[in-house]
Amino acid sequence: MRVCIIGGGKVGYYLSKTLMEHGHDPIIIEINEHACSRLADNLDLPVIHGDGTLVEILELARAGGCGALVGVTGRDETNLIACQLAKKVFGIKKTVARVNNPKNSEVLKMLGVDITVSSTDSIARLIEREVETDAIHHLMSIAGGDASLTEVFLPDDFKYAGRSLAELEIPHDVVIVFLTRGQELIIPRGNTVLLGGDKVVCVAKNTAFHDLAKRWNLTENN
Repeated sequence: MRVCIIGGGKVGYYLSKTLMEHGHDPIIIEINEHACSRLADNLDLPVIHGDGTLVEILELARAGGCGALVGVTGRDETNLIACQLAKKVFGIKKTVARVNNPKNSEVLKMLGVDITVSSTDSIARLIEREVETDAIHHLMSIAGGDASLTEVFLPDDFKYAGRSLAELEIPHDVVIVFLTRGQELIIPRGNTVLLGGDKVVCVAKNTAFHDLAKRWNLTENN
């Protein structure tokens, strides 16, 4: 998935690096020329020098082709404006804003930002769990935030419909707890068959969700 990142500081740098390692295609917009040179020297990705709150700079970054925009500058107002432009001008489906002042979190949400977070790890997990695909929905964080109880919705055209759990590739760090089919609750066994429309509830380490979405062909790029 192509992700536009506004801000090339430490958060933007490590977020981009993490997303690249997981097979995504980030592009960074950074207003500081020296920081742009440093990013270009250390990361194999496009870096745009400019103000991410300007339409012409977002156009230069081809923001309209991105699945998500993430504002991670040190200024909440900059992150907010970039997210608003992403939605209203470029039709980007998901926006994520780093919140430097926790008091601003609810305000940013009221003004249209989809997700507000305050750490690099949280942003990376949300990109993979909620931005990459609408099929995976976070229900509850557990184990100090390192794992989650999550619902995976299988689309009607689920590629592996009719196959049993024993036949499917399930990442080592994912455990299926139960699934629902309409009003029926099913406790899974190896011979349990998955169908389109099923909702699969699982416990998994946060690092495993990208792998699950990829193996089950649930990413929006597929």
